[in-house]
Amino acid sequence: MLRQIDTGVLKLAYLDFGKKDGNAIILLHGFPYDVHAYDEVTPVLVEKGFRVVIPYLRGYGPTTFVSTSTLRSGQQAALAHDLLSMMDALKIPKAILAGYDWGGRAACIVAALWPLRVQALVSVGGYNIQNIPKSYEPQKPENEYRYWYQYYLHSERGKAGLTENRLDFCRFLWQLWSPTWKFTDQEFNQTADSFNNPDFVNVVTHSYRHRFGLVSGDPAFEETENLLSNQLKISVPVIAMDGQEDGVAPLGGSSDHRGYFTGFFEHRIIPNAGHNLPQEAPIEFVEAILSIAKVVKVDRRY
Repeated sequence: MLRQIDTGVLKLAYLDFGKKDGNAIILLHGFPYDVHAYDEVTPVLVEKGFRVVIPYLRGYGPTTFVSTSTLRSGQQAALAHDLLSMMDALKIPKAILAGYDWGGRAACIVAALWPLRVQALVSVGGYNIQNIPKSYEPQKPENEYRYWYQYYLHSERGKAGLTENRLDFCRFLWQLWSPTWKFTDQEFNQTADSFNNPDFVNVVTHSYRHRFGLVSGDPAFEETENLLSNQLKISVPVIAMDGQEDGVAPLGGSSDHRGYFTGFFEHRIIPNAGHNLPQEAPIEFVEAILSIAKVVKVDRRY
């Protein structure tokens, strides 16, 4: 069921399924996707007795800003604080977090900074916390070309392109990042509605400029960004996942991320799947969540 809650900064829209006293699982989408990425994942988790909460990230769908004066920031710290504020507003003391792309980054940050609020983590791409002070360091050319869209959005031409051609732009990214996923027009269109949010373009362009140190962040999150520059380790139990055909993740995926995790860690590579794992491989994504739930023994039926 679609709901909305005031988190102080946002009137945050979210889906809420299952029993309110069930162990909470928060599912977090990335760019350019939305809550529909979890359409096939959610019913299975609810049937298992979990409460499933799926927020629309800032700049997406019905989520709006409370104040017109708030910077439309897409920086990593903002996403993490949105997640934490939502948990506070919904009185969720602790949850399993699962996500990918922007949502996976928010989950990783909350797990690193506030581990007592996180029972376990499923993270597509492994350790997703950006190392902004080192963003100027080049990667291998075969990895750099994958970031063309980020460099494009650094320019005003790119911002205008996203504004005028947002649906074609986002559809093209779906095709590039998930080359084996034959999504339908209906699947794309039901998500594309979220890109019509009036803050979508500003949040997206700020995100891709801030991570390269090209623009300032929201002063409210400066302290958090300073902490994240230390590349904090994550102590909660983790299953990291990668789609073998992911067209945007650096070659090698999260196989070399083990050193960022100090507790239980498992890495799973999903064949014939790309960037949007919960929608492309919902069975495997659910299995990862249920596996990590067993590790932390959150469901008595296990």
